Amino acid sequence: MTTHPTPALISRYAAGADGVDDATVWAVEAHLESCAACRALLTGAVDPGTRDLLDRVADGVAAGITAGPAPAPRRRLRRTGVAVRVLPWLAVAAGLVLAAVLFELTFHSLPSLVLLVAPVAPLLPVAAAWSRRTDPAWELLATVPRAGLWLLLRRTLAVLAAVVPILAVAGWWTGHSPALWLLPCLAFTAGSLALGGLVRVDRAALALVALWSGAVVIPSLAGDRLPAVLSAGSWPGWVAVTVVLVAVVAFRAADHRRLGAGQI
Repeated sequence: MTTHPTPALISRYAAGADGVDDATVWAVEAHLESCAACRALLTGAVDPGTRDLLDRVADGVAAGITAGPAPAPRRRLRRTGVAVRVLPWLAVAAGLVLAAVLFELTFHSLPSLVLLVAPVAPLLPVAAAWSRRTDPAWELLATVPRAGLWLLLRRTLAVLAAVVPILAVAGWWTGHSPALWLLPCLAFTAGSLALGGLVRVDRAALALVALWSGAVVIPSLAGDRLPAVLSAGSWPGWVAVTVVLVAVVAFRAADHRRLGAGQI
C-alpha cells in the first residue's frame, strides 16, 4: 500500500469487518508498521472496551519491564533442572560400583570387578549430563557463549565429584591401589570428551562403555584374570593416555562449540 488507508478503511479494519479481504488486511498492517499517523487513527477507531484492554496490557508490560524478572525459586530449579535428570544415572553408577564390591568380596577367585568397572563408572552420568534428552534447557544452553567446553567441563567435574568418592570407598574396601581405579576412570572420562567433539558426548560415552565391556570386562571374567592394562605396572600408561586426551580436549575446544550449535 503506497498511500494512506482511508479513515473508513481503518475503522472497518479495527472493527474486523467481513468486507475487508485478506490482501487488504495485510496491506493495512504493513502500512501501520511504518506510519505513526495511521496508527493514531487506528487508536481512535477501536471501541472503548478494546482501548481499555490495550491500555491495561500496556501498563502491565511497562510495569513488568520496570520491575525486572522475579527471582526464580531455587527449589523449583532443583526439581526441573538437569541435575534431577542426571541423578538416576548417578544412582545407576553407584549401584554398579556397589554390586562390583559385593561380587568381588563374594567370589575371590574371579578378577577384580571393581577395577573392571571403575574406568566406565562415570560415563553414563557424563552422557546424561550433556544430552538433549535429559536437559530441559538444551536448546537455550546450546546457544549461550559458555555452552561449549566450559559448561561441559563443569558438568563433568560435578559427575566426577559424585562418582570418585564412591570409587574411593570401593577401592579402599577391596584393597586396590588408587592408581589402578582412578587413572583409568579419568582416562575414559577424558576420552568421552575428546570423542564427544566429533560424535556428541553421550554417544562417545556409550560407545566407550560398550567397547570396554566387550573387549575387556567379558574376556577378563571368562578367562579368570585381569588384563595387562589393569596390572600393577600399568599406571604410567594410564597417566600418559590421560594427559594426551586432556590435551586433545583442550586443543579441540572449538568442536564442542560447534556441537552445541549444530550437531544436536
